[in-house]
Amino acid sequence: MTPLYDVIEVQVLPGFRLSVVFADGLRGTVDLAQRLHGPVFGPLRDETLFAEVHVEFGTVVWPGGADLAPDRMYDEIKRSGCWVVGLSSERAP
Repeated sequence: MTPLYDVIEVQVLPGFRLSVVFADGLRGTVDLAQRLHGPVFGPLRDETLFAEVHVEFGTVVWPGGADLAPDRMYDEIKRSGCWVVGLSSERAP
């Protein structure tokens, strides 16, 4: 993994969103509201568990194994400032 893609900070925002900062200073928002289903991400509908998000080795992770691909996150945020997880990049705002 290139350090460029390393997330260095994550903060929880209302509406199952995150604010992230990358090693190169790029900042943006990740919207997970449409992705919180299934065995891995479904449990994150619990706001208490969602708030346990943290950064490990440059990756956004939660207890239980859910994580986000930092390279995809970086590319979407660089393109539009926000990554709406669960939508294809063509439909994301």
